[in-house]
Amino acid sequence: MSTQQTPSSPSPSAVRRPTRITALSGINALEGAALALGGIYLLVMGVLGRPESPQQAETVGITLIALGAIPLFAARGLLLLRSWSRGPALITQIMALPVAWTLLRSQGGLIPTGIVVAAVAVTGLVLVLNPATARALGIHRGPAGSDA
Repeated sequence: MSTQQTPSSPSPSAVRRPTRITALSGINALEGAALALGGIYLLVMGVLGRPESPQQAETVGITLIALGAIPLFAARGLLLLRSWSRGPALITQIMALPVAWTLLRSQGGLIPTGIVVAAVAVTGLVLVLNPATARALGIHRGPAGSDA
């Protein structure tokens, strides 16, 4: 039996997690928690019967809770330096951009919310697309022996 660790599952104590990975994990956790909390709110309001369409509120609430799980799993994977977590983290940031755009084109109090969502999404994109992030997660580009 080999005593070597596989590169896809380094021990957190053996490898120091870069600050950018911790920040990216925090951004994903924040987005996941916001989606889940929004979903719980809609679900509760749907059950209490306050919206115009309780069934629609419940459906959207369950959908938001399920969508909130994706960035939360990505955040956990990033904290554990799992290479698979980069994909869901990237998708989460890309999906936040149209939401930010829609909020920015609205009126009133939604515009500042759009600014915050856009800033968080762009920051997340910069962090997830940074080559140092890929290296820290053990993602290598090109053939294994090349330096390109």
